[in-house]
Amino acid sequence: MNLAVDYPWVLFALVLTLLPLFNNGVSHNSYPSIQIIPADAFSTFFSVLIKLIAMAAITCLVLALAGLNRGKQSKERIGYGAHIVLLLDRSKSMDYTYAGKAPDGSEESKASAAKRLLTEFINQREHDRIGVAGYSTSPLFFMPLTENKQAVLAAVSATDLPALAYTNISKGLTMGLSFFQQQNSQTGSRIILLVSDGAAVVDPENEAIIRRWVKRLNIRLYWIFMRSENSPGLYEKPDNPRDDNAGAMPERYLHLFFTSLGIPYKAYQAENPDAVQEAINDINKLEDMPLHYVEKIPKQDLSTPCYLLASLFISLLLVFKLAEARP
Repeated sequence: MNLAVDYPWVLFALVLTLLPLFNNGVSHNSYPSIQIIPADAFSTFFSVLIKLIAMAAITCLVLALAGLNRGKQSKERIGYGAHIVLLLDRSKSMDYTYAGKAPDGSEESKASAAKRLLTEFINQREHDRIGVAGYSTSPLFFMPLTENKQAVLAAVSATDLPALAYTNISKGLTMGLSFFQQQNSQTGSRIILLVSDGAAVVDPENEAIIRRWVKRLNIRLYWIFMRSENSPGLYEKPDNPRDDNAGAMPERYLHLFFTSLGIPYKAYQAENPDAVQEAINDINKLEDMPLHYVEKIPKQDLSTPCYLLASLFISLLLVFKLAEARP
């Protein structure tokens, strides 16, 4: 059961459990000769029972004072799911609505819509190990890969804060990929779910690193492109060939870069919250493979149950004492 104590030196007090063997606390009455007292098996039974209860009460008190607990445990589980890193764009543009305006209450911002829908997505993924990262001017670490859904939900909730001005997707992608670097498990899909409104390109310095890592780590990439009104799409080519470059159309060139990685990749061009919901539902259906994962069970304090048992045993001793026959 992996039992442990916080204060081992207190266990020396367990020798006190021997005290009831020498004194059961019952009043003594004098008789001229014990031969005139008939044999009483019932009284003998209760005499032994009282001693055992007293020993149990002392044992429970000592264990409670020693801080008895069930230590941390790890259990291997098998479910259906994936290892997912949520990579969230936290640039200033995500704080605006799909119409490119500051939210006034009638329409939620893209960041708020993403947080709401991702929360629903996380709640549906029972056995996934999920991590959360973001990027703006620099990469933002929120939560490592974990099966603790409450921690992941708290991390996603924390992303709905005022954003910064710039978008450095290169650093964000490398951080998201680094989540899988120390991962030993080879079961289940390894997914990066990018939620962004574009307006960023991968710099040459990090391009080679990203290409190498996605192949070595067997990454599957999904991009939910939260397209703003009048924003160039992922598939549109400009009328003027001179405008067909990463500076003028960063979203299109980021999509082309992802396509060239040679890994499973799918982009969803979402122009409203309903389209984002459809994309998340699609991903939810696609990624459901057998997954081995380790469930971590935190330390459990057992001192309170020990105190309760000790109180019960002491109460029984008091009842027996009050029921004692007196001459």
